[in-house]
Amino acid sequence: MSRTPLRISFLGGGTDIREYYSIGGGAVVSAAIDRYIHIIVNRKFDDKIRASYSRTEIVSSVNELKHPLIREALRLLGIRNGIEIVSISDIPSEGTGLGSSSSFTVGLLNALHAWLGEHVSAKQLAEEACRIEREIVNDPGGKQDQYIAAFGGLRLFEFLPNEEVHVKYVLMPNGGKKQLDNSIMLFYTGLTRNSSSILTGQIETMNGKLNYYDSMKEMAYECATLLEKLDIESVGALLDKGWNIKKSLGNGISSEQIDGLYHKARGAGAYGGKITGAGGGGFLLLLAPPESRNAIEGGLAPLRQERVSIDMMGSRIVYVGE
Repeated sequence: MSRTPLRISFLGGGTDIREYYSIGGGAVVSAAIDRYIHIIVNRKFDDKIRASYSRTEIVSSVNELKHPLIREALRLLGIRNGIEIVSISDIPSEGTGLGSSSSFTVGLLNALHAWLGEHVSAKQLAEEACRIEREIVNDPGGKQDQYIAAFGGLRLFEFLPNEEVHVKYVLMPNGGKKQLDNSIMLFYTGLTRNSSSILTGQIETMNGKLNYYDSMKEMAYECATLLEKLDIESVGALLDKGWNIKKSLGNGISSEQIDGLYHKARGAGAYGGKITGAGGGGFLLLLAPPESRNAIEGGLAPLRQERVSIDMMGSRIVYVGE
């Protein structure tokens, strides 16, 4: 059984897309959170494949699998049959903006490697997940989700034109993690969206908006510096600035309803925030002083709040059977 964290992204999202970082590199600050996808892998009694996620498939060969990530992960590792795969998620797996698809892929690969008796690095898991999602299945999007799921913690990722990825810890002073945890607020908007369509539209208009992406990349570096100084209020202001830029990158990233929720949160004392992931729905991420939490919760009622903390570990194997 593997356990793989979901994530929140602070600044730089979008600069991890190949169409941008292939020009001059991208940078993103992301954090793993204590919400997980668990993948259970077991030998099947017969030679069939059973995959259980939001639906259940029982097939005779890998090629018959309809779930593209499971199918391609099995193909990549040379597993043909005789296996059961079950996934369990702490958060709805569609349209939340918490990187669940990539956490699923990374966790699946980790569990499958362990089932084969192989221990692999976080780097290998991230690279294999990127290969499956971006090159084989050809889903639009970037690389940050696979890397933060594999490595965990609070990280600055640098995406280079030659496809190398530099992974750096964002090092806060003692007590910094607890202070940041107490400043993070995460609300489920109840809105779902198709991230692929938002990202496809964003990529199509990227060439005319490269200056916006350049600004977001620089803000990622600034965000890392501010977090290391534990200047959470300034990080919140930077989130606000980044969110206003991100909304101009394509259609569907925000809406009148989302803007209304964000305006209420800011009015109740939030330093700043954003919609997680590609936008359009999912979770509203806020940074706020602890003394404003009650006012923000009241202003955004009845939205469901998830009280999350940063998880300093990435995908790991939590159970190995005999």
